[in-house]
Formats: sequence, structure tokens, C-alpha cells
Amino acid sequence: MGLLDDNKRTVSTTEQERAVLVGLITPQQPENKAREYLAELEFLAETAGAVTVKHFVQRCNEPNRATFVGSGKLQEIAQFVHDNDIALVVFDDDLSPKQIANVERETHVKVLDRTSLILDIFAKRAQTANAKMQVELAQYQYLLPRLTGMWTHLERQRGGIGMRGPGEEQIETDRRIVKTKIALLKQKLAAWDKQKVIQRKNRGKLTRIALVGYTNVGKSTLMNVLSKSDVFAENKLFATLDTTVRKVVIENLPFLLTDTVGFIRKLPTHLVESFKTTLDEVRDSDILVHVVDVSHPQFEEQIEVVNRTLHEVCDAGNKELIMVFNKIDQFSHVPKDDDDLTPRTHENIPLEEFEQTWMARMEGNCVFVSAKRQENIDALKQLLYQKARLVHSQRFPYNDFLYQTYDDLDAQPQ
Repeated sequence: MGLLDDNKRTVSTTEQERAVLVGLITPQQPENKAREYLAELEFLAETAGAVTVKHFVQRCNEPNRATFVGSGKLQEIAQFVHDNDIALVVFDDDLSPKQIANVERETHVKVLDRTSLILDIFAKRAQTANAKMQVELAQYQYLLPRLTGMWTHLERQRGGIGMRGPGEEQIETDRRIVKTKIALLKQKLAAWDKQKVIQRKNRGKLTRIALVGYTNVGKSTLMNVLSKSDVFAENKLFATLDTTVRKVVIENLPFLLTDTVGFIRKLPTHLVESFKTTLDEVRDSDILVHVVDVSHPQFEEQIEVVNRTLHEVCDAGNKELIMVFNKIDQFSHVPKDDDDLTPRTHENIPLEEFEQTWMARMEGNCVFVSAKRQENIDALKQLLYQKARLVHSQRFPYNDFLYQTYDDLDAQPQ
């Protein structure tokens, strides 16, 4: 079963490719983690347009260099694929070209790894020309080390006499073509980035706030609530790839709010770096709003993934940070009976118990909301106002003096 209940699925399974998922249990990845990752991989497969029929898990010390899983497990997978009309085998880790070729030879169906599946979703979700170029760059960067001589169609895109040296192998031709395309895309994106830099400068010195977080935690929904806009939001992974900036005014204080692409576990750094526009918006922001799906069973691990990614590729360790714990509407507000022996989940644990954990030590820099039902949004707006005003006062001391004067006037008895 995936991360979504059956009654929440929006894509007809009659139009989806049937897939099986494969993962490993290793000393570095215990069984509970392997199962969690496969559940997330199933959600990724569903987002890409596939329906998962079965999970295959093998316990071993390390992946098999030739086939990732052992020969016996591979035969079991191949037999299930043959007997159940499976069109796709998806592995939860990156595969080498040799592993992909060997598994395809055994199963006679398409074989993808986690990264190629995410890239497929990126290509499906990209809407603007900039996002499409970024996705294409990531695809070619992923493809380059995996060229195995099978990409002969690339030669037709750069044909002509004199383009192929004597005795040069086809794979070298393909590799040169891919490198040329990567260089061209980088040039186009560099020109696009210059335009974005000018746009950011033209925004003046307004306070900039960026929404960051794991994918599918509700950033776009929260963006719509705060800015009264219509940013695309859907209960799917990577629903938003394009960076969106909106002007928001709270109590006559304007600031810029940015919605960014979500992060995910096991996402190679070069894929994140392909989305330079998003990273630049995060780097240039004054305040980061880390949105968390507090109803997710592994939300604390998701927080670690986002923090690690921001530290590695965005250098965002010194920025003001606000934690927004979203989707509180999925919690029970009835205290759990002491005689109730059912497992403790967000469905039977009151939200107040979470609020008294480590979150209570954040000194007012966190707020619990439901963007979908607009619960506690006023508290979030007030917190954003306080943080944005502090930044604003440092840039415009005179304006801050006026704010203080107005506050003093409002505080005087009438």
C-alpha cells in the first residue's frame, strides 16, 4: 500500500504501467528504513503514472555489482514480471549501466532506478522554458556516465561529414554530443540567470521570505493562503518545479514570498544544483520558512534531509529560520485513553503531545497550522510580520521609527 489511501488516488490505474519495486536491507539500511523508502518510491511511481503491484526486498551485506540483487532474487523478480504482465522494474537506489543491462536482459522489461524515476517526474512537471531547460540539463548529466553505446539516435542530431574521426567508437561520438548539449544548456541557463539577477535587483530592498521543505508537505497550498494566489498544488510529489514569487502585505508591511521546489531523500546533489534559480532564491532570502508535514510518520527524518540539503548546496545555515508544522487537521484532538492499547500514531495522539517535545524549545520560532483548512494562519502571519519587520527596520531605520510611533499612538488610552 502506498502513502495515499485508495480513495485518494486521482489517476486511473487502467492507464498506468504495472510496476514492481526493489530494495535492499543492509547493515547501513535496516528493514524499517528499507520499507519506508519503498513506500516513498511507490508514491514516486504513482506520481510518474505507474501502479505498483509488488515490493521485492532482499537482505544482503552490499549490492551485487552485476545485478544489484542476488541471482536467485533476480530470477524470482523475472518470473513474477513474466507471470503478471509487469512493464517496469524500479530500484530504490542508483544502478550502474552494467546492472541495468543485466537486469533488463533477465526481465525483458524497462528498468529504472530512483534517480531516473525522479527525472521522469521532473520532465512531466516542468512547465516554463526555464524549468524544462533545467530538467533537460539534469537528464543529460545523469545520462553521460551511463552511455553504453545504445544511444545511436544521438548521432543523427549532429551528423555531417568530418564530425567523426577515423576509428572512433560510437560511444565516443555519443559522449561528445551529450557534452556539447550540456555545455549549450549551461550557457542558456547562465543567460537566464542573469535576467533573474536583474529581476531580483529590481525588487528593491524588500524583505524576502522563502518557503522550503520536503516535497508534498503543503508549501504551495500555504503560498496560496498567504498570498491569495493560485499556485498549482496537488497531493503528489514534486507538484511544483517552477519558482514562484508573490508580494505579500501583512499590516501594511510588504515582503516577497517565494515557493521553491521540494527536496527528497536519496536525491543526487547535481539534480538539486540543476535548479539554480530555486537555490538562488533561497540564498538571497532573508528568512527561511521550513514547512513540515507533521502528520507524516517520518517527519523528523524529512527535516534532517532538508536541513542537510540546505547546508550542502544553499549555504543557508546563518539565515533566520521559522518552522511551520503543517497538516495539524490530520491529528486527533481527543486525548488517548490510558486503556487504549492500539499503536500510537498521529490519528490517536493529540497534537499537544508533539508541541511539548523538542518543538517547545524553539523559543517561539515555530507555529502549527493547517494550510488546507486555514487553521492558525493568523498566528503564522503574526510571526512572519514580526520577523519581516525586524529585517525591514535594519534596512529602513526611519520607517521603523514611524512604525514605533504609530504603535505608541495606538497604545495610548482614548
